[in-house]
Formats: sequence, C-alpha cells, structure tokens
Amino acid sequence: MGGSADLAPSNKTIINASHDFQKDNRTGRNIRFGVREHGMGAIVSGMALHGGIRPFAGTFFVFADYMRPSIRLASLMGLPVTYVFTHDSIAVGEDGPTHQPVEHLASLRAIPGLVVIRPADANETREAWKMAMTITDMPVALVLSRQKLPVLEQTNVKDLEKGGYILDDCSGKPDIIIIGTGAEIHLCLSAKAGLEKENIKARVVSMPSWELFEKADPAYKEKVLPDEVGARIAVEAGLPMGWEKYVKGCNRVIGIDHFGASAPGGILLEKFGFTVDNVVKK
Repeated sequence: MGGSADLAPSNKTIINASHDFQKDNRTGRNIRFGVREHGMGAIVSGMALHGGIRPFAGTFFVFADYMRPSIRLASLMGLPVTYVFTHDSIAVGEDGPTHQPVEHLASLRAIPGLVVIRPADANETREAWKMAMTITDMPVALVLSRQKLPVLEQTNVKDLEKGGYILDDCSGKPDIIIIGTGAEIHLCLSAKAGLEKENIKARVVSMPSWELFEKADPAYKEKVLPDEVGARIAVEAGLPMGWEKYVKGCNRVIGIDHFGASAPGGILLEKFGFTVDNVVKK
C-alpha cells in the first residue's frame, strides 16, 4: 500500500487493481500524498511501525533530498519501507539541472542501513521488487530510469540478491572488467562487443546494489571481481565518488561530477560521455 508525492502517473506507482484510500473509503491501496516528500516519508514509516502493511513511497529521484530526514530515520529504525525513485539521472532531459540527479546515488549510499538498488532492465527491476519484499529489517530504495531500456537477454536475476554478478563474460581471463548499473548497463554490453573487435577480452558486471554486494561471500566477490584483473572501469550516470573501491582508482569512472543542463536526455548523455565509443576509448 502506498503512493507518490503527486507524481504517480510518472512514477508508475498506481496499483491499477485497487483505488484511492479516502477518509470515507479506507479500502483503497493508493494514497495521494500530495507534494510533501518529507511528510510522505514519515507517513510510510508510521505505516511500517503499525504493522500488517508493506508501504511504499514514490517520487522523482532528485526529490529524495526533501525526504532524506525520513529516509535516515527509517534506516535508523530498521523499517521495511520501499522507496520508488524514478527519473534517476541527467537523462530526465528538458526539465533541466534542477530536476536532474547527480549526487543522489552517492548521497543515499552514504546512509547506513539503507539498501539502494539500481536495476538494469525489467528483469532486474522485477527481482529487485521481490528482494525488497524479503527484506524486513531495513528500507530499500529502488532507483529507476525515465527512459525506456532494452530487456537484456543476459540478465541473471538469481544472483541479484548478491548485489552484483557477471552479466556477460569472455572466454578465459578477461583483460578488463566493465562494471555498470541501471540505464548504463546496455552501454557496457555494447562496449564489450566493440572491444572484442580489437581483440580485447572484456567481462561486464552488473552491480545494482553496493550494499548487497558487500554482504556477499568473499569468495563470490573474488569470483566476480578477481584481484588479478587490475584493468577495470565503471559506468554510471552519477557522481563517481565511491567507485574507486571497485575499479582501483578514481580516474577509471565514466560518471558526472557537475550539474546537468536543459536539453533532451539523449543529447545530454552523448555530450557528457555516456556513449559506447567513449566507454571503448576510456
């Protein structure tokens, strides 16, 4: 049960099989929270504390700033709340830099006790929802794109619970590992194909959740990111901060460390280096 801060049609958070919760009809599962993200975050925390309900709250990712105190308290209290954040990058486009998240992934990852999951396609998103429903002692933030994304035939959702997994591998030891999340994963796959034309063997790792990956068995993490492969690169349309832990250097990230601009999302992604050619070149 839950809803959105006046953005339900854009967030796609409406439960079509139900109707709105009203003061004179309390059977509905959809809540119209209005434009008050902090209040919405507090309300779903109260619902979780009440029990018997798995509450969710949705808004544009950039507006996570307004509900950060509520998210922090839910994390502090270990509440099973699901946050649905959409429009997760500069690909928001014409709404401009005020609506384009840049630092928000790093900001949420910095909160102890919060699981952040940024799925790469419909398959990972479905599995992320299932994961959120199995986690009962902490909140989960699902970070989703605005733009349409391809459904990847390589998706291996059974390993999503481990936070990261080998999405597409090469034969033998890879020359380089390309790590990505969310909407940039399909770029990583295309870059792998481009590198193979230059006889460079690449492995693509999908890492939708740092928090879940850190909890994985050390042997599993070594299998996905073997120490012997030092050449690594990360691709994510957000602040690069933190990726150095996985790519062994802060200069090995294709990210964005500045605000966006007012232009169509596709043009911004190209201008700021989120292209197959740039990943191959890097």
